[in-house]
Amino acid sequence: MAFTINTEGARLRTPKGQQHQNGSAKAPSPTSPTSSANEHPMGAPKHGPGMQALRIVCFGIYFFGSGIFIHFAQLLGSPLYFVSKDWFYAYMALTKQYFGLLVTTMTQWWSPTVVRISGDKSMKGLIKLKDNGGGNGMLEVDFGERVVLMSNHQIYTDWLYLWWIAYTSTPPMHGHLYIILKESLKWVPLIGPAMQFYSFIFMARKWSKDQQRLRYRLQKLNSRHSGPLSGTQGGVQLDPMWLLIFPEGTNLSANTRKSSAKFAEKSSIPDMKHQILPRSTGLQFCLQELKDTVPYLYDCTIAYEGIPPGDYGQDVFTLRSVYFQGRPPKSVNMHWRRFAIKDIPFNDHDAMYEWILQRWREKDELIGEFMRTGKFPADAEGVTDEGGKEEQRYINTEVKPRSPLEFLAMFTPVLGAALVGRVSVQMVDRLTGK
Repeated sequence: MAFTINTEGARLRTPKGQQHQNGSAKAPSPTSPTSSANEHPMGAPKHGPGMQALRIVCFGIYFFGSGIFIHFAQLLGSPLYFVSKDWFYAYMALTKQYFGLLVTTMTQWWSPTVVRISGDKSMKGLIKLKDNGGGNGMLEVDFGERVVLMSNHQIYTDWLYLWWIAYTSTPPMHGHLYIILKESLKWVPLIGPAMQFYSFIFMARKWSKDQQRLRYRLQKLNSRHSGPLSGTQGGVQLDPMWLLIFPEGTNLSANTRKSSAKFAEKSSIPDMKHQILPRSTGLQFCLQELKDTVPYLYDCTIAYEGIPPGDYGQDVFTLRSVYFQGRPPKSVNMHWRRFAIKDIPFNDHDAMYEWILQRWREKDELIGEFMRTGKFPADAEGVTDEGGKEEQRYINTEVKPRSPLEFLAMFTPVLGAALVGRVSVQMVDRLTGK
């Protein structure tokens, strides 16, 4: 599932086919990883059919079972909206933390892989691998409590790793992540209502309609509140917020690459080699609305090791191959940069488009270097490894919770309510002599 925004309208859809990542046509070949399940770039499945079936069952029970518990927890807290909106939003932030725990543990158990973090000089002191002893450090980022976060969109699971980054924040921000996503997801059973409780921003991909909706949501994120959500004791301040946007509007695929190439040709601008052209309208509007309350825009360039040249991550790293067959990426690579919002030309449409286009060309060069060497070019000041014996340019870690039992918190609201209900019924029975 991809949570994305396209503020320039729906992209052209083209017949499904394969292309090189530079946009040229590519015919399936006998050695293409997408031509045969047995010739996957990650090799043969780690698990046989029987184990795959067992993993599917266990995955379904854990993901959907936990999701039901989380959604029931949301429903239990919904009456708070009519009592105190501050308490309501604080409670929903708690349930959003539960979902962050769900995707974190789900990835750790079913799709463990190396996550390699790097950054440039603008990230100095903001990304650390804490030394917990025994070589079992925990990633810790210090991006602040109110940021706009943008990223390229490689495959459907990008949002999952970015949600985990919010989990590693100090203080943890996985309960305050807001994602801009397409409106059709609003009506997905169970997931759609849960995302509405999370105050995610749904977009119809028609800017004439989306502008007012986006302004309304951003104004609410700019509103000042008091109470537990804001972290104040009777005072009033802005709520924590990480706003996630994918300026490309959709993930990288053969169809979207072809659409990007057509748009580039029509606009007389050079196309990207390893991604699709970004749009600037949505990001520009977000920065205009949040400029007085958010100091920095954080940019993540994400890439997955193991995708052959000319193929696409969504075709190589499917749900089946990653979670059930035991063929995750060799590594998930994230390169971080930070930009002061005051230095971004968000009040000039043309200048803003040129600014984001330049950032994407830099990303294209970063991804090109990654494809040649297996790593992003990184600055020694970009990350800090407290357990490293010498200067490190990369942090190698994994998606994991702080405690192996932390996931149990997801079940406490519903189980607690069930226990209270049972005790209440027993007390009533005793009082009434039944």
